[in-house]
Amino acid sequence: MSQEETSRPSLRKLGIPTRRAVSVSPEDFVRMEPLNEGGLPLVVRPAVAGVSLAGWAEANRDLISSRLARHGGLLFRGFDIPRVEEFEHVVRSISGDLLEYKERSSPRHAVSGKIYTSTDYPPEHPIFLHNENSYQAAWPRRIFFYCSKASTEGGATPIADVRKLYQRIDPTVRDRFIAKRWMVVRNYGDGFGLPWQTVYQTENRAEVEAHCQRSGIEFEWKDGNRLRTRAVRNAVARHPDTGDLCWFNHATFFHVSTLTPSIREALLEEFAEEELPTNTYYGDGSPIEPETLDHLRSCYHAETISFPWQAGDLLMLDNMMAAHGRDPFKGERKVLVGMSHPTTWNDVPPL
Repeated sequence: MSQEETSRPSLRKLGIPTRRAVSVSPEDFVRMEPLNEGGLPLVVRPAVAGVSLAGWAEANRDLISSRLARHGGLLFRGFDIPRVEEFEHVVRSISGDLLEYKERSSPRHAVSGKIYTSTDYPPEHPIFLHNENSYQAAWPRRIFFYCSKASTEGGATPIADVRKLYQRIDPTVRDRFIAKRWMVVRNYGDGFGLPWQTVYQTENRAEVEAHCQRSGIEFEWKDGNRLRTRAVRNAVARHPDTGDLCWFNHATFFHVSTLTPSIREALLEEFAEEELPTNTYYGDGSPIEPETLDHLRSCYHAETISFPWQAGDLLMLDNMMAAHGRDPFKGERKVLVGMSHPTTWNDVPPL
């Protein structure tokens, strides 16, 4: 048997019964087409009945990676993924080991192993677009969303290509953030938001301090076992694989002005600005201008792509190329998350 023949996917592995050897290509089993003219996401559907997505994905990791690098996201639709166990199997087939959710910023809980709920957040509130964990010293390069149950109304996971977002942002704004970077300030233990014990998954203050020191986070213990942290991060990243410039930060997401009016007003009545659960600044601590934040939000909105979930959908994003959020919804909604490919700033080429 030739090397070419041995490299082709096995029909049995793909879940297709066969009685004789045949020559096949990956495209014989799936169809790929962009969801819209923008190219994000690329929709992958079975071309024949009975295709195992896990089997096909494991046999075609390089193809998946190349399409992901081009489009920024893949939507696997129409495959048989009835339960969380199949979702986890597919993710491992594509990306290997999964990551634990650390240094948390939103409430979520583990469902199976390192598969988590997307966000345990009231359904009536939207979640602004962001790149997962871009406020941390380490983040997942890949993030996977699985819809086991679509809501009756709303509940989409809007996405945006942050390579295009970078191009849309006013160059003056971009250059200012590149030069100054950005800072996130977080306060824990004041009765709003996640406590530091949940964020850092420990009750031990020494373990928190060690994590902060490793991760470039300044920390300050306050009265009553409360904690304040500050972290300065880059606002723009060059993608390690493609060299694309990406708008990669939480500067808009964490700023108090991005919250819905009712939540923002309630927080500002309760806390002084320096005591807010989260807020952002330029890296030197100076305030980000309101008009700059308005501009950034308008750029995110202009690049936003949204589509309704279908039960069984699996959305795979390159987390450095594509931001994601959540629309408000009504009715029961179950969207689960898995993450892989740990990445740090040491892995990112210089600008």
